[in-house]
This record gives sequence, C-alpha cells and structure tokens, in this order.
Amino acid sequence: MQKVLLVGAGQGGTTLLKMLMEIKAMEIIAVVDIEPDAPGMQLAKKLGILTSSEWKPLLSNKINIVIEATGSNEVFEDLLKCRSRNTVIIPGTVAHIISNLINQKENLITALKDITHKHETIFDSTNDGMIVIDDKERVILFNKTAERMTGLKKGDVIGRLIEKMIPSSKLPRILKTKEVEMNQEQVLENGLKIITTRIPIFDDTGALLGALSLFKDITDIVNLAEEMTNLKEIQTLLQAIIQSSDEAISVVDEEGRGILINPAYSRMTGLTEEQVLGKPATADISEGESMHMKVLETRRPVRGVRMKVGPGKKDVIVNVAPIIVDGILKGSVGIIHDMSEIQTLTTELNRARQIIRTLEAKYAFEDIIGASEEIKLAIEQAKLGAKTPATVLLRGESGTGKELFAHAIHNASDRKYNKFIRVNCAAISETLLESELFGYEEGAFSGAKRGGKRGFFEEANKGSIFLDEIGELSANVQAKLLRVLQEKEIVRVGSTKSIPINVRVIAATNINIEKAMADGTFREDLYYRLNRYPISIPPLRNRKRDIPMLAEHLIRKLNQDYGRSIEGIEESALDRLVAHSWPGNVRELENVIGRAMIFMKYNEMEIAATHLPELAQNDEKKSGGKAYPIESAGNQTLAESIEQLEEVLIREALNKHNFNRTKTALSLGISLRNLYYKIEKYNLAK
Repeated sequence: MQKVLLVGAGQGGTTLLKMLMEIKAMEIIAVVDIEPDAPGMQLAKKLGILTSSEWKPLLSNKINIVIEATGSNEVFEDLLKCRSRNTVIIPGTVAHIISNLINQKENLITALKDITHKHETIFDSTNDGMIVIDDKERVILFNKTAERMTGLKKGDVIGRLIEKMIPSSKLPRILKTKEVEMNQEQVLENGLKIITTRIPIFDDTGALLGALSLFKDITDIVNLAEEMTNLKEIQTLLQAIIQSSDEAISVVDEEGRGILINPAYSRMTGLTEEQVLGKPATADISEGESMHMKVLETRRPVRGVRMKVGPGKKDVIVNVAPIIVDGILKGSVGIIHDMSEIQTLTTELNRARQIIRTLEAKYAFEDIIGASEEIKLAIEQAKLGAKTPATVLLRGESGTGKELFAHAIHNASDRKYNKFIRVNCAAISETLLESELFGYEEGAFSGAKRGGKRGFFEEANKGSIFLDEIGELSANVQAKLLRVLQEKEIVRVGSTKSIPINVRVIAATNINIEKAMADGTFREDLYYRLNRYPISIPPLRNRKRDIPMLAEHLIRKLNQDYGRSIEGIEESALDRLVAHSWPGNVRELENVIGRAMIFMKYNEMEIAATHLPELAQNDEKKSGGKAYPIESAGNQTLAESIEQLEEVLIREALNKHNFNRTKTALSLGISLRNLYYKIEKYNLAK
C-alpha cells in the first residue's frame, strides 16, 4: 500500500483528501498546512489522520507519494530538493487527473498506460491540450485538444518521437532536467501561441517514467486583452463626452450613492465631486424629493420634475432614467436643466409671439380627441369643408374647441403652407377692430403709424383668417366684412383704394345668430355669406363617452406644462367627471383636471375622486333644485326656450349683484361687452 503525505489543506487539498480516502491502495499518513483551521485540516482531524504545520519532519523513506496542493512553486521546489529517492512528488494539478485514473490494484505505470485506453473521454473533454511522452521521448498520450491546437492526428503521433512531430517541444528537456517548468510561452509550428506547463513523471521508486505537458491556447486571452483595451478606449471616450457636455449630468449606483458628475453639474449646482461622489442621492437637493431614489424604487423613468438643488437653491428641471444591464438595475442617470435659462427662453418666446403673430396653424384633425358619433360627424364635415374654398362657420358653445377645428381645417386645406391669422373679435375694442382687420393709411387718425399699417386680412393673403366670436362685430365692420366676402378686396381706413386679397375665412360664434338677425344686430346678407358651410360642434355633455379619452390626453398635456408625471385617472374619478353636465365644455374639463394635478402630492400617480373639486352632478343640484318657468317646447323653438332661460338667469344675476355689471359678468363667465349686449337685447336695464 502506498503511503501518502498531503501538503496543502485548502479547497483543492480538501478535494484531493476526499478522493484519496476512496482509493484503497493508498494510505494517508498526514495532512500539512500552516493554517490549523483550513477545511482540509478539520476534515483530517475528523478522520483521525495526523495533522501538522511542518512537512519536513514527516518526510522520510516511509513516504511513497507527496502530493503538493498549495499551488506554491517554492513549496514544490523544496519538496523536490528534500525528497528521498523513493518518494514521488506530485503537483496538485496532475494529482487531480491521476487520482481519477489510477487503478486501485495497479501501480502508477499501469495507470498511465491504461489512460490511453480506458479514460480517453476524460482527457478529450478537457479544454487543455495534453501530451505525455515516455522516457524514450515517444508520445504515449495525445488528446483531442492537442490535435486541434497542433493540427496533427492522434494516430500519426502516438508512438512517434516528440521532436519529429513537434520540433519546438521542450518535453525532452524535462527528461534531462527532471524539473517542473511552469507557465512557459511557446509558439507551435502552425503559429499558434500557447502557454504550457511541463512536469516530469516518476514511479514509486523515483525512477523517471516520462514527462507531461499541459497547455492552453492564449489566442483568446490575447483577443480578450485587445477587447479590454478597446473597452477602455470607449470608456475614456464616453467619459470625455460626459465631461465636455454642457448638460448637467448626475449618475448614482444601485444603492443611490453618487458615482459620477460632470463639470456642467458642478457649475449649475455649486457642488464639488467631494460633496457628491459617494454620498446619498439626496445630498444635492435643497427642496423636493430625490428622483434618483424614486427611479431606483420603481425602475421607471421620470420626466420634467421641478426641484431646487445646491446651496444656492438653484431652480431646475430634472429627467432621470434607470440604468438596467441584462435585466439588472445598476443605477440611474439624471439630466438637469437650469430653469432660469428655460424661463428666459420662455420670456423671449412670449415676447416674440407678441411682436410676431403666429403665422401657421398648430393643430390637425389628429389632435381632435373623441370617438363619439357626434364629434366624428363634426370632424368629417370639417374635413370635407377643408377641401373647398368656401367660407366655414363654426357654431358651438364656449369651450367646445372651435379654434381647434379652425386650425385643423387650415392644415387640411391647400393653403396650409401659407399664413393662418387668428382674430378674436370680442377681444379688440370696437374703435380699433376695423383698423386691425383692414389696416390704415398714414394720417388716417391721430396716433397712426408713419407709412400706415397692413391689416389682418392683408397679412392672411393667400392663407386663412379665423374670426372668432363673429357675432360681436359692429354694424360698420359687418358691412366691410361683407364687401371682403363678396368682392375679395379690402379698403384700408383712411383710403379709397381697393386692395385685392385671396383669403379663406373661417368664422366662429357661440351666440344665436338667427336671433341676432331678428333683433337687427347682425346683418342678414352677411349671415348668408358666412353660413355657406356651417359646422356644429357638439357640447361635451352630448358626447360624454369621449371624457375618458379627453382626460387621458389632457393629463399628458398638463404633465408637460406642470412638470408632473401623473399616469392616469381612477375609475371613481372618471365616474364623477362623466356625471357632471360640463357647461364650460372641454375648457372646463381641462381646468378641473389641471386644478386636481396642482394639488396632488408628488408621490401620487393617479387622479382620484378626492382630488377633484366639487362638481354639480346634475342640473337640479347645480341650480339648487330651482325650476325656471319655460313654455312647452311645442309652443316655441329650442332656441327661443334657451333665450328665455338666458334672460331669466341674467336678470337674477343682476339682481343678486345690485346691477353691478362687472360682478355680474364675472359670475356668469361672460365678457362685460357681451353682458351689455344681452342687457340691451332683453331690455334688462335698471
């Protein structure tokens, strides 16, 4: 029986100890390791095997095999020097292979010979090339990996001299030096670079049996090194881009600690790398919650969140997105925008809009939200009208989207690449409206600009003009507008010269023009010119099935306006919205949703019923259960009934506010000018 000394009781030594215990032909004399608590030492104690921290006192002629499992070249060399002639020194790597192949009843020579016959699968399955020669320098083992690396066939190599088959092989040198050569670089005849370890093989008497070569193809390692170099270059490039970017960038790891900021971030916030890197994501926040932490918790990006950062409480807007690699959250990256710059740009934009009127329509039919039959009918009518040059009259209550339809009609017409001028006839005083619409000549009135001024109709030449609240025009302006529609020409204030124009007129009103005609406040001939292609836009109360779609659209729009990230609206809140009568139509719906979003907390993601203001659920509740005397519909038209109710409501509002017209107009939600018109219309003067 072979007596074995195991040097090294780490993970590898422990594995060898377990394997050796199963081999009946071997007796483990002792286990040696400088660490008394090593796993192999503890196992040896349990098995009743001698343990020691020194191997030299145990090395004697009685020891047949010493297995070196420390992985240290120095220990291996010392063992070779101190061994007796009858002692075989086996490195741990070889011991693993040999221990699996050794036969319990045969000696080492028989085991080596049997390897080529009984255990070829084991050798062929390894990714390391293996070549074994005997003491006559003839190849006795040549696995498939060696075949692939060298390009030689096993049948052509076995039994041949190694130097004839692989002239660059250094295995014959091992037979002479009897020393181990670890991790030697070598180039094969086919140009392949390998790293090899050469080991002499001895029998139990110390006689040299042959030599073993274990080698790896280092081409992959070289390629990997090149890839790492490329990755480092890319990393350097990305860092250069981030550092040179004018966008303030902040990156945190998966625990929310800062790992990267760029100079733009430091300039904006006033914080240095020492104050941010390695610190929690909240370190830079003066007011507001950390969007980095929110993104790390939800794994979802956030956009347009306002907060204040740094010691100077800089007002900023942040966009933060998670960093996910192979499905694993690695951190988050934030882009910070200076609100002062945005506010400056917004101010300049508003100033530009005041100076230069918007000359193109912003909306198309795709922007009109709704799937109800009522709104679809209006859209189809508008699309047909857009393809004709006819004057279009948009009729509908305030807030139904008449201007949106006007934009869409222009964009769908053949004039879409020309100007689109918008005029609110009720917003311009009567004395200025004529000169604004038709322009004026120099000296036409006091304060007139030198050289005169082009009017809106001239500005809109070859394009479209949208006249909102057309029913508010005075009789004089109505006459001039009629001339424009009939003769396709205008006359500036203070001039007698006609100027030909080519303008598509889109008009809109929320009043009963037919009643105004009967009252003599609106010209009948102008009405028939405007009413060539009328389109009725339904109120929101007549298309309540569109409310969920409108709410979703308005939430997305208001998220951008308010810098929020509201995801939707709860079913209970939708029920409350649907139950309301919506006298203010879509404009009122937008106000209600906007007010709800303003008062929501930043961690709330859906609008609930509790966020909505008190809404009248029906007309009875809205009017306090009060009924107004209206004659039977069989005795008068719907328009006449509505006007009768309008007269009653205005009279009550005037009485309530002691005939204070300003307060009355505010309470009714109409313009003061419109109120004066209705007071005169219904003869309600005090």
